[in-house]
Amino acid sequence: QVQLVESGGGLVQPGGSLRLSCAASGSIFSIYTMNWYRQAPGNGRELVATISSDFTTNYVDSVKGRFTISRDNTKNTIYLQMNSLKPEDTAVYYCNTHINFSPIWGQGTQVTVSS
Repeated sequence: QVQLVESGGGLVQPGGSLRLSCAASGSIFSIYTMNWYRQAPGNGRELVATISSDFTTNYVDSVKGRFTISRDNTKNTIYLQMNSLKPEDTAVYYCNTHINFSPIWGQGTQVTVSS
């Protein structure tokens, strides 16, 4: 059973940067497409960025040019580098994958962008 553990959230001023990490355990990490989602208060969960097993990446339009998803298969970890943060990026960020069509979620990490 794969487990996902996020870290790296916190409070940052507008224009600042954060790097989120998601460590996976328990299975063959490198074959899975990995995703970052976020959920702001009162909103549904939004897909932010995706990285496939061949390192192809995709982003929601609102973060293109500011966020970068990456993976290190030697460490079973994915990252989300977030630059030029805006107040509207405030949310709980979740790491996600699917195994045998079943979603696996981490516990989430809070990102707050505020002056």
